[in-house]
Amino acid sequence: MSPRKRLGVVIVNYGTPALVIDCLCSLQGEIVPGQDAVVVVDNGSADGSPEFIEARIREAGWGSWARLVRSPHNNGFSAGTNMGLQEVEAEAYLLLNSDTTVKPGAIDHLLASLRARPDAGIVSPRLEAPDGSPAVNCFRKPTPIGELIKGAQTGLITRMLRRFDVPLPPADERFECDWTGFAAVLIRADVFREVGYLDEGYFMYFEDIDFCRRAAQAGWRTLHWPTARVMHLHGKSGSVVERTEARKRRPRYYYESRSRYFAKFYGRTGLWFANLLWWAGALIALAQEVIGHRKGHICKREYLDIWTHCLRSPARPARPQPIKAKGD
Repeated sequence: MSPRKRLGVVIVNYGTPALVIDCLCSLQGEIVPGQDAVVVVDNGSADGSPEFIEARIREAGWGSWARLVRSPHNNGFSAGTNMGLQEVEAEAYLLLNSDTTVKPGAIDHLLASLRARPDAGIVSPRLEAPDGSPAVNCFRKPTPIGELIKGAQTGLITRMLRRFDVPLPPADERFECDWTGFAAVLIRADVFREVGYLDEGYFMYFEDIDFCRRAAQAGWRTLHWPTARVMHLHGKSGSVVERTEARKRRPRYYYESRSRYFAKFYGRTGLWFANLLWWAGALIALAQEVIGHRKGHICKREYLDIWTHCLRSPARPARPQPIKAKGD
């Protein structure tokens, strides 16, 4: 893989080898060998993933544009992604979850967005479910006030505080947003050079919000480009979505990432305020469950977990340092 590719694609795997192969299959007709490179980072899987993926790359003849690198430990999504980014020098990088498949023409549309909008540093494709329905993939930034909406999930409160409601509805038109999910996202190399890599203090979750906010502070826009389409098997690359839907206890790293985000951008006081507002909303939801027989949404032990990991979170995590381009 020669330096300075047109596009570097990074896929992080942890125990999902079959999904990775599906993702690579979808890239086969979209990648230009010699101009593009795909790096699969195995994050310390113990299920034979590396051997399986390497064998399939050889058998399929993808070696001219795809390869696997191994991390000895699972240090999280940010660390795995950063490892992949350092493996290839490119003008732009496409980050893909292992549970995504790229639809025909998506990469060309995404690259066209960078030419059309020089101020866009981060571009989100339209994410779709297997049936073609659009998924929510663009958002307002989470704020302490927004935690009241999240805790309550009550129509009246959501309407009253609409400008703090985080999800933005899917749209067929291009628009700017505060941040987009990193299940599938195109990022200019210049953004990484200016603001640094993903913050490895986030094991998983909230690293995408953090990165988009740092990019915005540096003057870069985050743009939704719906003509580029990517299918996403939501939640198949990790357990948090499934556990949330079942109201099971979320893993510790989710709450540590949440605390890190609020402490980093709003300070220790802002983190505690966010927790208090979430609690207020959750109590409203609980009252509606009891009185109105409404189905609950609070995960097991969430009332305690947001505080337990809040106490362990640093107030002001260090910001990743900017990356110098080769030759600087």
